Amino acid sequence: MRAQNKENAILTGSIPKQVMLFFLPICLGTFFQQMYNTADTLIVGNFVGTQALAAVGGTGSFVSLLVGFFTGLCSGASIIISQSYGANDHERIDKQVHVALAMAVLSGALLTVVGLIISRPVLTLMGTPSDVIGMSATYLRVYFLGMIPQMLYNMGTGVLRAVGDSKRPLYFLIIASFVNIALDLLFIAVFRWGVAGAALATILSQTVSAVLTLLCLKRYAGMPWDLQLAKVRLEGPVVREITAIGLPSALQGTMYSLSNIIIQSGINSFGTTVMAAWSVYGKIDSLYWMCMGAMGTATMTFAGQNFGAGLYARVRRGNWVCLSIAATLALAVTSIFYPSAHFLFSLFSDDASVIAQGIQIIHFLTPFYILYVCVEVFAGTLRGCGDVKTPTIITMLGVCVIRVFWLLVIVPRFHSVTMVEVSYPITWTISSVMFVLYYFKSHWLERRIMARVR
Repeated sequence: MRAQNKENAILTGSIPKQVMLFFLPICLGTFFQQMYNTADTLIVGNFVGTQALAAVGGTGSFVSLLVGFFTGLCSGASIIISQSYGANDHERIDKQVHVALAMAVLSGALLTVVGLIISRPVLTLMGTPSDVIGMSATYLRVYFLGMIPQMLYNMGTGVLRAVGDSKRPLYFLIIASFVNIALDLLFIAVFRWGVAGAALATILSQTVSAVLTLLCLKRYAGMPWDLQLAKVRLEGPVVREITAIGLPSALQGTMYSLSNIIIQSGINSFGTTVMAAWSVYGKIDSLYWMCMGAMGTATMTFAGQNFGAGLYARVRRGNWVCLSIAATLALAVTSIFYPSAHFLFSLFSDDASVIAQGIQIIHFLTPFYILYVCVEVFAGTLRGCGDVKTPTIITMLGVCVIRVFWLLVIVPRFHSVTMVEVSYPITWTISSVMFVLYYFKSHWLERRIMARVR
């Protein structure tokens, strides 16, 4: 069944205005999502101490490895739904939404089982210090119990954003983030439950956001789906379609996380102080990646809907608008982080050695943020139009493989934190060059149009 949507501003309105109207709620929503773990880190660092701070922060790369794979796989649903929405194919959207939710439940259940089984062995392989590993394992065992609501939230908000609604996911995250902060203070500062309390606060707040998202999907008037529990099931053709689009992103996320685990292993070898400083930097740095990730999602959705509607020139114009916005954001974040390094680190810790190490890290890395914007924006445009393999290959080679080589071969020769840091600007530059060459030299859009016609 095909039906006429109400006028879709993403297809007809001013490109800069529509990109920003879509981007800003995603960016703010991602900010509040980052507050989950950042609140854990900040409150643990101030009420428990440096070891607990390192324990919570040191789990991030491993969590990203498992969660990132399934989140990337589910991103395929967002792409195909946005294209179907642009094409006004409501019957197809209804089926895609129900299959996507079924995949989210299955993914969450698998993540829970796998996470509980392998958390401690992976922390050991990462070389987590003996004074930290017990608390890290405790945090992860509790955290992985919340995977089903986390996957349902991610999938549900992906559906909403695919049809152009980035505001409601923001509202849900604001509510859940304040719930998380309140529970962190209660469990950590009052009940003294330590890292287990931090993880428990996170999964309870994620459950709140998941429930709100599902209620919205059920009661969302005027949308091209009729959410019913009986229709939430796996259907082979749709699962294959989602997987074909999402698997490259999932593999890319896995490679990113593996390289981050290798980075974390290298950081662990420098001791608890460096580990704590890197952990805090990760929370500060996440604000930049929040902006870039939101821009990538906005770019992908804009390109997906316009590609689905056959507005190919608008796809190209949108890419340039998104690139300009992303570059401006990168420069703005750098101009804020660099002079504020001491203040930002002192929010998380009063340990002078942790603060000093953190200032060195942030002063080295933030001036290079501008190098990454081409990767996020070009990849978003390509994925939105269904070209998902090439961005994955470029990113896996440019960012992941070369970085792993650097970390395993170059860093051990010099054994310094700076040599770990150097891997970032080198790999960002190589990846950006490859994306620019592919975008302008390969006739990729013409091939995608021909594939769609066939």
